[in-house]
Amino acid sequence: MQKPDTQNRKLPMGFRLFQGVLRAIPWSFHLAMIRLLARGASRFDRRHTHIARVNLDLAFGETLPVKEKERIVRRTYENLMVVALDTILNQGAGKEQILSKVTFENEAILEEALHSGKPIIFVTAHYGNWELGTLAIAARFTPISVVGRPLDWGWANRILVATREQFGVRMIPKRKAMKKMIGVLKNKGALGLVVDQNTASKEGVLIDFFGHRARHTPAAAILARKFDAVVIPVYSRTEDYRHWTVTFREPIPMEKSDDIDSNILRHVQKQAEITEKVIREKPDEWFWLHQRWKNQYEKLYRPGRSS
Repeated sequence: MQKPDTQNRKLPMGFRLFQGVLRAIPWSFHLAMIRLLARGASRFDRRHTHIARVNLDLAFGETLPVKEKERIVRRTYENLMVVALDTILNQGAGKEQILSKVTFENEAILEEALHSGKPIIFVTAHYGNWELGTLAIAARFTPISVVGRPLDWGWANRILVATREQFGVRMIPKRKAMKKMIGVLKNKGALGLVVDQNTASKEGVLIDFFGHRARHTPAAAILARKFDAVVIPVYSRTEDYRHWTVTFREPIPMEKSDDIDSNILRHVQKQAEITEKVIREKPDEWFWLHQRWKNQYEKLYRPGRSS
């Protein structure tokens, strides 16, 4: 594993200068600017605010007032900007700096899984500071191989990868990832999957999510059944954008009967249910800007349409 400062030197000088400026700015100024930008984005980014409103209407209907939904949309932008800023600031940071931002809850769940000698699959969502949560788990407990799509901007992807790899977070590109995922689990390693996004019909199974049908990746369930992996849901959350609580939830058990498809479907549904529970507890930290129900409700996301 490379030392953080070695990795930092591989990044462009312009980024290091930009990072230095950001580190010199007081957090109170960062937060004020983020809130100002988030307010502007929630007002002028019509495409994504429409997506967020459709999602909130599908999830909560009329149980939440319009003003609360608008507040959640603004907080969604705030959270996304905080995650981006924190990812930049974390590049080249020391282990102690990373862990000082995090409090772990129910860590005995992970420790028991590690002692079992079985492979581990972490399932999570675009919730809270998912980037910091992964980095902190790798720094404190175990290296993780994370499946994800590279960012569209090459320079941004380089920064993201360098930040993740500081403490043993290995990137597996989403395209043709299965072979590498299998390799991780065969070696009794830890795999991280984000399972809260829409999928194409051929890639996902239909489950219930907030009372509506949605497509959900079955990858974690399929791999868990094949390799007897421990599936641990994990999510981070914050009250002030300065410190995050990373909570490990009880492992999702895998039923094993002759009806494999039914076993897989029930496991995937349980993944969706724990994600829904976390979101309901504190909805303003989920990434509402993604077309979560597009596979089943595509027309709703078109401009001028609503639920």
